[in-house]
Amino acid sequence: MQAIIAGTAPPVARMMAARGLLPLAQTDLLEALVALRADNDQEVAQAAAATLAAQEPEALAGVASASETPAAVLAYLATDARAERATHEALVLNHNTPDEAIAALASTTTDNSLLELITINQQRLIRAPAIIDAVLANPARTHEAERRVREVRREFFEKERGAQQIANELRARGMSAAAEFVEQAESIGTGALSVADAWLIAEHIEVADADIDDSWLPLERLEEIFAENEEQRIANAERVIADMEAAEVGEVAPERISLIRRIMLMNVKDRIKLGMKGDREARGILIRDSNKIVATAVINNPRITEKEVENIASMRTVADEVLRLIAHNRAWARSYQIIHNLARNSRTPIASAISILPRIQTRDLQHLSQNRNVSEAVRRQAQRLLQTRSGH
Repeated sequence: MQAIIAGTAPPVARMMAARGLLPLAQTDLLEALVALRADNDQEVAQAAAATLAAQEPEALAGVASASETPAAVLAYLATDARAERATHEALVLNHNTPDEAIAALASTTTDNSLLELITINQQRLIRAPAIIDAVLANPARTHEAERRVREVRREFFEKERGAQQIANELRARGMSAAAEFVEQAESIGTGALSVADAWLIAEHIEVADADIDDSWLPLERLEEIFAENEEQRIANAERVIADMEAAEVGEVAPERISLIRRIMLMNVKDRIKLGMKGDREARGILIRDSNKIVATAVINNPRITEKEVENIASMRTVADEVLRLIAHNRAWARSYQIIHNLARNSRTPIASAISILPRIQTRDLQHLSQNRNVSEAVRRQAQRLLQTRSGH
């Protein structure tokens, strides 16, 4: 078989195979015949074509559906005009049929129900957009077949091209960090976020991929972290808006609300990336995210300033994990205002708050010992430290 397919078998053996005279299984015979149609010996090639034409149509359907049938045979059957509908249907349903063969079948068949069957396999359409073109060019297509392929084209190709065009334009403007984000973002071009929204998001990207460190991400828990539905995202966005209104004592400007909603409707992966790459405005939004991994991404942003951390340390709505990380960051712990804000914040984990009390000035320690907004454990420890400092 190998010698026949490679064209190295003796002429007599090739001719016997071409005439169907060798004791071969049906699948092997068809593989040999398909190969011999292109034999350099015209007599062999013609004999192979004639033997193929003499095959029983009923037997071909079984070959078309078999998982072990060689790709070359499946491709031949897809272009065989004499093949029955059952054979073509088996080819469409066989995952091993080459995409190019399905595209060829989609362009030549006059069977509209077969076209509909072809368009059901969305994965194949995405993998081989030539099938989409073939269906749309076939006058036998039904309204349903056309709807399916146009939907796939719009969702997986036109939007993707749109995002790439935006990325190219951003690079031309010198905004390479924004271009990287737009190219990689899963949410852009989907129902959650339109391609047009990418321009608004891009204005708030200032850190390049090369400058971020995502080694802190708990990769073993990604599936758990990223589980989230659209309803949860909407609720998260409204909570962030309410929190910002409370912090700013008044209504948030409409353009900021629009930005918040667009950012918060991105999936968790994209929000994490934006947290590490975004500007001060994006950081101010995402630090309030109910997903603590997203909020943690913000304090891992290399452009975050000490003043921002100082404000975060005083926030009562930020994730306690963020406050713990701030408390244990040596660089930030050198700022008295940051550790003072952490000590006064009821959200700061008790262990972290107590660990920084020795660095709190006596006057502020006195206030802490009487502050009912912090935990009793923190108040008691503040009182002990005051007694120690006063010698009592």
